[in-house]
Parts: sequence; C-alpha cells; structure tokens
Amino acid sequence: MSRRAGSAGSNSTLAFVESPVQLLNVLEWAHAHAPGAGLTLVVLSPTDPMTRGQLRRMAELARDEGHAVRWEEARGGPAAPFQTIGGLAGTLRRADRVVLGDPFSRYVQLLLTITRASELVVVDDGTATMEFVAQLARGERLVRWHRKGGRPGPRDLIFAPVSASARKRLTPSERRRVQIFSSMPMEETPAGVTVSANTFAWTRARFGPPRITKGADMVGTSLVETGVVDGERYLEAVRTLAKAHGTTRYFAHRRESTDKLHRLAVETGLEIVRPDLPLELIARRGPIGRTILSFPSTVVHTLPLALVGTDVRVSVCDIDPSWLTENASPRAQGFLSGVTGTARDVHRLSSVVVAV
Repeated sequence: MSRRAGSAGSNSTLAFVESPVQLLNVLEWAHAHAPGAGLTLVVLSPTDPMTRGQLRRMAELARDEGHAVRWEEARGGPAAPFQTIGGLAGTLRRADRVVLGDPFSRYVQLLLTITRASELVVVDDGTATMEFVAQLARGERLVRWHRKGGRPGPRDLIFAPVSASARKRLTPSERRRVQIFSSMPMEETPAGVTVSANTFAWTRARFGPPRITKGADMVGTSLVETGVVDGERYLEAVRTLAKAHGTTRYFAHRRESTDKLHRLAVETGLEIVRPDLPLELIARRGPIGRTILSFPSTVVHTLPLALVGTDVRVSVCDIDPSWLTENASPRAQGFLSGVTGTARDVHRLSSVVVAV
C-alpha cells in the first residue's frame, strides 16, 4: 500500500538524480538506511526521450514509497540551468543531508558549491562509481573513464575551479561525512569515506520472483554511442553471440541510437525491447531468459544481486581490443576488463571473433 508523500519542505534529505538507475539506487539507499523517512527527490531531467520516460516511471515508484518528487526541466533552454539552480538554492542550503547519483555531473558539481549539508551520500551510478572512488582516493580531477587520457577542452578548463571545489566537498572533513552506497567493487577506498553495500533488497522485496523462460536474452550497451567501440564490429559481435546462444530478445540501453537498433533488428532478427524501467526491475519483474548475455557494464554486477535465489545465469562477453575505435581512451581496454574481472556470480565468455 502506498504511503502518503511528505511535503518537500519537511524533509532534511535532498537527493539529486539524472538517470533512472540513479533514482533506483536512491530508493535502495533509503530502504537500507532511512526506512520510513520521506526524501525530497530532485530530478534534473535530461532531454533524451527514453531516459525521460524511465525517469517518469521511477518517479511514480518513488511517490508510492512516500517520497516527494520535484521534476526540474534542467536542460530546457539557455536560461534553464540558472533558473533551476536559483530555485533550488534555498532548499539545498537547508538540507542536512544531500544524496547524489552522479558526482561527475557538472550540474551536481555546481549544486555542491551551495550546500551546507553535514553529510553527503554518493549512490551507485554503475561503473562510473568505480572510477569516482579511485579518483577521489588518488586526489585526481573528476573525469569520466571513457574521456580520461584526452586533453581537457575549453569548457573543462573554464569549469575546473567548480570541479575542484566539488572534489574538495566530497572529501570527508570534521564538518562533513561522506558515504558511498554501491554494489560495485572498490579497489581503493578514500580515507574517511564510509562504504556500504547496495544489495538490491528493495528491488527484491518490491518485484518478483520472475517467471523464467528457457531462452536467452541479451543486454545492449552504449559503448558505440560513447565512441569506445566500433559500430560495425559491435553489430557483428551481437549477431555472432545471438546465433551461438539462441538469443531472441535484445534489451536496449537507454542511450543506444535508433538507427543502430534498427540495424540490429534487421540484420540479426532480434526483438528489440526498449524497457520502461531499469533492467534490474525488468528482470526481477519477468519474464526473463534463463541466460542473460551482456558485454562489460554495470548489469554484470547488479543483475546477479537483483536475481539472487533464481536460476538465471548472467554471462559476460569481453570486449576484444580490435573492436575499440582509434579515439577510445587509452584506459578503455583495462577498465572494461576490470569491470568483467571483478564481477561476482557471472559466467565469463571469451570475446567473440568478428570479421568486418
């Protein structure tokens, strides 16, 4: 039964999210660390239609859990960032605790310069969390892994003071506690930072157990869209894997392009599914294949947790170095191998041979 959502003004915990996965993990954190407390969830809405749709559905679930949701058209024009930040400034200054889903976000970094909260919580944003923790531990500038190794652009240089200020605020001090809530492995833990495990307890309690089909499903990735993997080699790898494992459905990543998905459907015969919720919830709700095939991504860590106690097997296929584009970060291969190698309870496949 739904609980009545509290008013935005009565909450001392403010959460900022920009993706459905971040919103899911705020709900997981609240279930584990603030049961019964109503949060104010601020959605800094992106422009991508699929992401917006998933965020709308996740916002409904958040309201059902008793949380207030504030939807901000944060990218709705040149003046939108100033209006959004100006409108949030007072609420942000009054918050005792701030929960955030993406410490690499320039929006979030700007907001961090305003907060006086005595506690900051970084919830899981998948593989990005692994890189954030490592960079914070080493005192490095905050930059996403697939961009690392490149020269900073003009906007990076202009924004550098804000980014440096955000990194300082995300470093624990006598006045500020910092917590990381994650399902991802941590090789390095920043001094003074508290790390707690995201076990997807809320997801398991809220959905399922799923009906399991005999076939195999595949999880898509946006590595082509981020410029890491060559599009032709990716298409051939999907075709080869699907044929070898009898795959019938392909669950698209929310950032995969329409043109690429159309080609996949035509050239592989796969049914393309564009989920309306994060895959952890889709899989837990079912039906889902007995085998789930994936390339290195967050889901090789999260799906085994969401599906614990079921007979579903998650299998991951490594990215062959020959698939990488010439513009891929020098760190790409090592980072992707690390994502696979640190995953627990998954079956590791050899990278497939593709001829393009």
